[in-house]
Amino acid sequence: MTPPDPADAVCHVEGADRPSRWVVTCDHASNRVPLEVAGGDLGLPPEDMERHIAYDVGAAGVARALARALDAPAILSDFSRLVIDPNRGEDDPTLLMKVYDGSIIPANRHADAAEVERRLRLYHRPYHKAIEGLIAARENPVIVAVHSFTPQFVGRPPRPWHVGVLYAGDTRLALPLLARLNAEADLCVGDNQPYSGHLPGDALDRHGVRTGLPHVLIEVRNDLIATGAQQAAWGARLAPMLDAALRIADL
Repeated sequence: MTPPDPADAVCHVEGADRPSRWVVTCDHASNRVPLEVAGGDLGLPPEDMERHIAYDVGAAGVARALARALDAPAILSDFSRLVIDPNRGEDDPTLLMKVYDGSIIPANRHADAAEVERRLRLYHRPYHKAIEGLIAARENPVIVAVHSFTPQFVGRPPRPWHVGVLYAGDTRLALPLLARLNAEADLCVGDNQPYSGHLPGDALDRHGVRTGLPHVLIEVRNDLIATGAQQAAWGARLAPMLDAALRIADL
């Protein structure tokens, strides 16, 4: 992974001066645990911190490549989702995970309301404020969120999808994007899979649904984006589909 810059950043923006309407977000870009949280160690073994439970494996590279191809800025979180999940509302019970996909998170196990509030103040809220600022700086902004998903949860069936498009009530971008992806013979495409796109309080609910801005969320299966070359290829592949979806939506 690319080291955060600066080392204690909550998030960082690449290509802030790029002219596109698109704003690319990556909520789970990093597995970094800041020193202010349990001394920078959640108590998990390194192999767990490299799993999907700690961040969206490969998503940051796809987001960067997609942003370059769209000539758009990208904003990437610089803290692990296990520190506090920026893609959850402040009242969501999964905001701070204590057990995730078979792994207990020791530093979170006994975290109380005061600790949750501290992490909200230090990481969650500044990240969303930065997204708001990036969006506000653009004319007629359009948001695309980039995530990745694990091929299989412990004890559950394998997931067949290569890529998924998530959305809530606003289908203006999602439906034409789904049509483009479904036209690709080599892809198994999830329509609001592997998750529902309706999660009140999540990042796109906050920055897209509630504001009325056009938006869509893309999930790529993480075994397909394990290398830099794969991440670059997916970014290049998705960019013209998103631009075509935007033209079709006539927004």
